[in-house]
Amino acid sequence: MPIKQTDHAVPHKSTVPANHDQLVNLFVREYDGTPPGTPANKRRAVLMLHGRTVPVLATYDIGLGDYSWSRVLAHAGYDVFMLDLQGMGLSPRPEMDTPCNANPAQHDRVLPPNLPLTSDCAPSYPHQLGNSQSDWDELHRVVEYIKDLHGVQKLDMIGNSAAAYALGPYAIQHPDNVASLMFQAPVFKPNGPDSAPGTEFGAPSPLPLNTPPYPMTLGNKAGLKTAWGNELGPDCAAQQAPGAVDLVWEAIIASDTKGRTWGKPLASGQTEGLSRQRQTFWWGWNKNTAPLHGTLGGPVPVLIVYGDLDKTVTTLGLSVTELYKAIAGPNKLMFKVSCASHQMPWEGRRIILHEMSKQWLKHTKVFGKDKGSFHVDDNDAVTPLPVP
Repeated sequence: MPIKQTDHAVPHKSTVPANHDQLVNLFVREYDGTPPGTPANKRRAVLMLHGRTVPVLATYDIGLGDYSWSRVLAHAGYDVFMLDLQGMGLSPRPEMDTPCNANPAQHDRVLPPNLPLTSDCAPSYPHQLGNSQSDWDELHRVVEYIKDLHGVQKLDMIGNSAAAYALGPYAIQHPDNVASLMFQAPVFKPNGPDSAPGTEFGAPSPLPLNTPPYPMTLGNKAGLKTAWGNELGPDCAAQQAPGAVDLVWEAIIASDTKGRTWGKPLASGQTEGLSRQRQTFWWGWNKNTAPLHGTLGGPVPVLIVYGDLDKTVTTLGLSVTELYKAIAGPNKLMFKVSCASHQMPWEGRRIILHEMSKQWLKHTKVFGKDKGSFHVDDNDAVTPLPVP
């Protein structure tokens, strides 16, 4: 059955400090795979959210074969929505059109012979861009928009990497809006920043405005290649397809109309492009908040999937297993997948990732399991995985 694509501009009164109280339009792409005649109370809407550095379309909708996770789910009969928060992809990027507002340590990427600066300059907006509250506000606005659009009562949510900072606390605060959560390679720091004393998710007071003192960093193709290369397994020949770095990089800068004109000039007269990555101060996603009210793993079932080669979310104080343990309810599943890194949506193991997500959405089970921790080996055999 053909699926219908619609790109939505969702109106929202911004709570990002850089453009506070301004009316903005949040970018949301929809692939409606719902079979014709499905009543609203049977329609299943899935909201997919990006991580810290890669916009939503490059994460879930790379237009080549089976790389598009979102279209796989739409073809399975779901109404799939993808959201770029402000500072990402095709949503507004306040204070990010000025190259001086990048991390000063990366200004060499926009200084001669690179483009567009001719001389160095200090950030004119010496603050991070957004924060947890502005992320939760934007997520809530889009959830309510989708509910009104099609009459659904709850959404299933899928998040990559740092999307966990928005989706986890949001589900605890708005459990009536969330049918289930799937975290792929979730970022979780057990001892991360706390909410304001005496509150569950209140902003720390005073809210740090210079953490860091610039609203964006600049990613480049070489950095993507290096970071991905550091998580390739020596015995995992099918992990990264030839040309995958080029494919992913083109998808990233395709969602960055300004950033793709910056950086290294190419012989073709074009530029290699830079990925503008928003800087955000997050709080309220740690070992104190994840168990609140028994929501996660209780009324909101949770699936966690991550790769055995993923160093991004398993070092420097981050821990996937600590998130699993912090989820208080019994309705939780965790799978560690062999020959997969933090970039699993772009790797050979994306096929098993897609299959697991379809099983989860249909049954709230994966491989017949509805709770527990497991390992998925190279042959897709599933065995129990002890959690230390």
